[in-house]
Amino acid sequence: MPLPPLVAPVAALADDERARTLRHTVLRGFGDESQRRLAAAHVAIVGAGGLGSPAVLALAAAGIGTLTVIDDDDVDLANLQRQVLHRLSDVGSPKVDSAVRAAAELSPHTRVRAVRERLDAGNADTLLQGADLVLDGSDTFATRAVVAAACERLGVPLVWGVVQEFHAQITVFWSRPPQGRDPVVLADLHPPEQAGEAPSCAAVGVLGALTMQVGSIMAAEAVKLIAGVGEPLLGRVLLVDALQGRTTEVPLHPASVDGDVDRPVAPPPPTAPPAAAPPQPIPHVTAAEMLAAHADEGATLLDVREPWETDAGVVRDSVLIPLGAFLADPAALEAEGPVVVICAHGIRAQQAAEVLHARGVDARVLDGGLAAWTGTR
Repeated sequence: MPLPPLVAPVAALADDERARTLRHTVLRGFGDESQRRLAAAHVAIVGAGGLGSPAVLALAAAGIGTLTVIDDDDVDLANLQRQVLHRLSDVGSPKVDSAVRAAAELSPHTRVRAVRERLDAGNADTLLQGADLVLDGSDTFATRAVVAAACERLGVPLVWGVVQEFHAQITVFWSRPPQGRDPVVLADLHPPEQAGEAPSCAAVGVLGALTMQVGSIMAAEAVKLIAGVGEPLLGRVLLVDALQGRTTEVPLHPASVDGDVDRPVAPPPPTAPPAAAPPQPIPHVTAAEMLAAHADEGATLLDVREPWETDAGVVRDSVLIPLGAFLADPAALEAEGPVVVICAHGIRAQQAAEVLHARGVDARVLDGGLAAWTGTR
């Protein structure tokens, strides 16, 4: 069932804004009043990156009255693969500046408050104060925990999404929802004692198009909550598996009063399994042990980095097969004896080693990848 709308509508829209948002006002069950609620709303977006980028664009285009965009980072060339708010000309400039420019070009009546500051436990309440709703697009679990705690104290709904590799989760947390709905908070999905820092996008990668999909879903959740239409994801977690082209949902219930979880908690997003589970953990070796295995055991050194990475240097005598090509055809590696797999940080090497191990190969991983290799060349 829809929840009550978050905000009272403005009295009227300007003529040009009414014309610009006409496709909203003709939506069945939405209409002029819901559009006027959007114009009255204040949404805070934490992070102007992969998730924040499409959310800023979608919410500005939707006609949100005020967007507070919080991000202390500058645009990097590697951001442009997924952070669609930014352009080549923005590289080196503050990310929040892109939000100001893009919103103004989409919706002249949307006010953007650009906050070039890192949100932390000391300033979170102040930065989020006054927002009707918060959308979290931050990139570390530590920051997400701070945002969630602030929203719990402020009593505002939090639209939450996370993307890694080909998978995503989206939900809504709200510590003080309307009467008749159970409060659901971050700890119900990720209990503090179980939560850990996931590998970064730089380490394991992320499908750029998926961030746009998830950021757009998050923006749609914000619109639904503000206008009081549809069924928001409060009490449900939407799971997206872009690799398999599947979306599913699982229920998310609050923990009991005494802190014991007595109802199902949403599982982490599914991951693509290796060809078969390895019977034993994959051994990790140091750089010295890798070179000794190569010299003494005839071990093959398999580098699964991409060509742009290997162009900067490789381990002597290593075989270069990018991970995607290797996973598509593991038999392409012709090796007798052990194989030590190399990548930048060890994450991709682990995937390749598990496939080799399942094929009966004595596979090992260079611990920490080349980034952890110092003093040995």
